Amino acid sequence: MEIKSAEFKKGIRGTDDILYEAVPQIAFVGRSNVGKSSLINCLLHSRDLVKSGKKPGKTREINFFLVNKNVYFVDLPGYGFAKMDLDKREQMAKMIQWYFFEKVFKRKAVLVIDMKVGPTDLDLEMLRILQENDQDILVVANKADVLNQKERSAQMKNIAAKMSGLEVVICSAKTEEGRTEILRRIFE
Repeated sequence: MEIKSAEFKKGIRGTDDILYEAVPQIAFVGRSNVGKSSLINCLLHSRDLVKSGKKPGKTREINFFLVNKNVYFVDLPGYGFAKMDLDKREQMAKMIQWYFFEKVFKRKAVLVIDMKVGPTDLDLEMLRILQENDQDILVVANKADVLNQKERSAQMKNIAAKMSGLEVVICSAKTEEGRTEILRRIFE
């Protein structure tokens, strides 16, 4: 799938008409420092359409990007150890869960995990939430560029064992490894 256009449409914190448009949504979800925004920029061949920061927790809204004028890429806030107080972290977690409970036209969830760290308890909890809500799920193991071949092999066995039989795509937003495969699976 070729990316011809991408534009930021809006950020929301609650119910909004954009949720219910007859436009498929590809929702990117993962921990605060896993590189979701960088991954979206990689997929879109953009350096800074999706804002990312050096500190975890930059994304505080559910951000919608219209891609090829016919699908939304949705950048969700990260969950986990974002540098914010407990109340704010709980608000972010509730916002993510609320989004996946909402009935939308068509949605695929891209669960982004850190390949070096492997699936955390929070990642496994998010996987459970996605499965309970009958989401179509693609698991992406980001940051593959920081591991050597031996480490990759060991981590993939670890990740595969915890991902309930789901296939996992290895990627690096930094080097664009896995980009073509992710786009193929998103749009199939």
